[in-house]
Amino acid sequence: MKLSVSKSLNSASFRLPNLSVLDRYIIQELIPPFLFGVGLFTSVAVTVGTVFELVRKVAESGLPVGIAFQVFLLKMPDFIVLAFPMSMILTTLMVYGRLSSDSELIALRSCGISIYRLVIPAVIFSFFVTGLTFAFNELIVPAANYRASYTLERALNQDEIPIREHNIFYPEYQRVRLPDSDKKVNVLVRLFYAEEFENGEMQGVTILDRSREGITQIISSESAVWNPTQTTWDFYEGTVYLVDPDGSYRNIARFDHKELHLSRAPLDLASDDREYGEMNIAQTQEYLQLMKMSGDQKKVIKTQVRIQQKYALPFVCVVFGLLGASLGSRPGRTNRATSFGVSVMIIFAYYLLSFITGAMGQKAILSPFMAAWLPTLLGLGVAGFFLYRTSE
Repeated sequence: MKLSVSKSLNSASFRLPNLSVLDRYIIQELIPPFLFGVGLFTSVAVTVGTVFELVRKVAESGLPVGIAFQVFLLKMPDFIVLAFPMSMILTTLMVYGRLSSDSELIALRSCGISIYRLVIPAVIFSFFVTGLTFAFNELIVPAANYRASYTLERALNQDEIPIREHNIFYPEYQRVRLPDSDKKVNVLVRLFYAEEFENGEMQGVTILDRSREGITQIISSESAVWNPTQTTWDFYEGTVYLVDPDGSYRNIARFDHKELHLSRAPLDLASDDREYGEMNIAQTQEYLQLMKMSGDQKKVIKTQVRIQQKYALPFVCVVFGLLGASLGSRPGRTNRATSFGVSVMIIFAYYLLSFITGAMGQKAILSPFMAAWLPTLLGLGVAGFFLYRTSE
């Protein structure tokens, strides 16, 4: 058996730099089942998540087949990324299970190689897949998802750009010091409200302006457009009301056109209609700043959780790789059907836990960091426990 393992190690023709013969051998064993797993899980996920819905839209809504196929291709990267960690658990279970069933692990351990050393190739490969997952999530998936949504929306609305947003509500706060105190509090200085946002134009705009001490200004206009050259808002067909502190009107003036130097944040808030899956980390950070300025604490917490989840998701590959290698290295025969069944159970348990902790984070029961990283930390603990038991 030792001779058989030695011949297998020496027969590896594909060379990986700066790795031992053992590492190269195991990593080369991991690659084919990993590619198989990516294809398998991607096919299942894209069929359930996209194909059925696109077929329904083609049949019921008259979506052109060419557009449906384009949307299908654009949604593929999202499902490929989801398949990466799933494939890691299946791959390591299959490969290490086969090595254990063929007594190759026993032969290697009899040569003085510990189980901790034997799982290092799986960890190396897992970190490579983690980097690949992060790159996909940042560079490919958000842009592809946004393009898919935009293409589908335009096709179903007959190439008309629909109203993107209703009830744009944007408050601006200012930190002020309380009288006879060092404590500072947030005070509302301006409130921007628009009924609708359509094709770059705000409609039904009302502004409550308390930035001038002793005077409250109310501006109501039919429409408003951001002027990028002057960095101002152009208001059309409106009325300005000046209100004294006692509540009486000081002045009422009608206008056809009025320019105001206000923040363009309401435009950013209305025009950035992307879902979290359509934004990378940098774009989500910008959205978070908008939410902080608007004072919507619920969306602030939700966005913070999503950002941490974007960091944590790629490291699921490491958890699954280590867990699969630990379970697969246990003595006994493991076939592909068993490996697949165990993989499905682990995947279901992990993502159920991730969903629960994410919801707890959005309810402020857990911090955003713990909501995103707790499943990963628990997974590492479970993997470490099984690895320790296998080494005994």
